Amino acid sequence: MPIPKPRSGESESSYMSRCMADATMVSEYGRNQRTAVCISTFRGKSEMEHEYDFLDLECEYKELEAEEDGSFEGYASIFNNQDLGNDVIRKGAFNNTLYNKKPRQIKLLYQHKTDEPIGVIDSVEEDNKGLKVKGRLAMQTQKGREVYELMKIGALDSMSIGYKLSPEGYKYDDKKKRRVIKEVDLMEVSMVTFPMNPKAKVTKVKLAEMNVREIEHYLRDAGMSTSVAKQSANILYKSFNPELEVQRDVVDSVKHLINVIKN
Repeated sequence: MPIPKPRSGESESSYMSRCMADATMVSEYGRNQRTAVCISTFRGKSEMEHEYDFLDLECEYKELEAEEDGSFEGYASIFNNQDLGNDVIRKGAFNNTLYNKKPRQIKLLYQHKTDEPIGVIDSVEEDNKGLKVKGRLAMQTQKGREVYELMKIGALDSMSIGYKLSPEGYKYDDKKKRRVIKEVDLMEVSMVTFPMNPKAKVTKVKLAEMNVREIEHYLRDAGMSTSVAKQSANILYKSFNPELEVQRDVVDSVKHLINVIKN
């Protein structure tokens, strides 16, 4: 049975529309199986049972510690956000992975290179927003230290996930020309240079390394009023710099900041 072959220069969405509507394919395959065959043919997959792929989605990153211990946390995946490959991941897609795997069985890599682990995943969970990850870079290794420095200055500011996907784990949306992913086997989280999704950027900066004015500008950009941002910036700066002999300790500073924001 002939399967439509991709044409030179044909995009995936155009090929999928043509392949899914092909009379022979419609007569030979059910919808889900037809989707798997068409995608596998376009992407050159020889094994349809489990496709290995990458998904670059919106993420957020923030430094956990003021010390350079390499700790970080953030969202490696945001639900219902479409990447440039027209893939969208739904809430609950990681449930089986989280049930069957311990956090450290999910690898922390550099640029999806399996021979370049850069640290460990300490915890991973789904919430209403996406896949939340906490991890630590291996600061005693050259690559771990390099990645930390690149993240700190913003040269490396994107995250991506690597996963296995079965034909039952997704469906193809003909109308919107995109693949909707319902279940994946999460294999790794990577720090990457160029994500498929332009929104997949590190958006939370390291406040501990800013001066008062920089913190104030950051808080104003985040939506605070000028007066609240100014007060908050001073409190945060002092809490990150105990050598300034502030009168309040960090805990009191944070409590005061919360009250300022509430009022």
